Amino acid sequence: MQPLLWLAVMLIKGYRYFISPLLGQNCRFYPSCSAYAEEALTTHGLLKGGWLSAKRIGCCHPWHAGGYDPVPQPIKPPKP
Repeated sequence: MQPLLWLAVMLIKGYRYFISPLLGQNCRFYPSCSAYAEEALTTHGLLKGGWLSAKRIGCCHPWHAGGYDPVPQPIKPPKP
């Protein structure tokens, strides 16, 4: 794992285990935004995973319905 990717994942895990319990269960999405961000980063890498995470966090507002929103699977090129 790349050092910056590892650092980003560790920061997310730190948020999830130390800060999130103090804030309570407020996420309107499943999986939670921190779980989504961790999976997006490990699945798609730092740039695309970071972009997907930022888009998801941008949807966290009272006017969005929320609900089930999984991380999109990477597109694999067809084998010849």
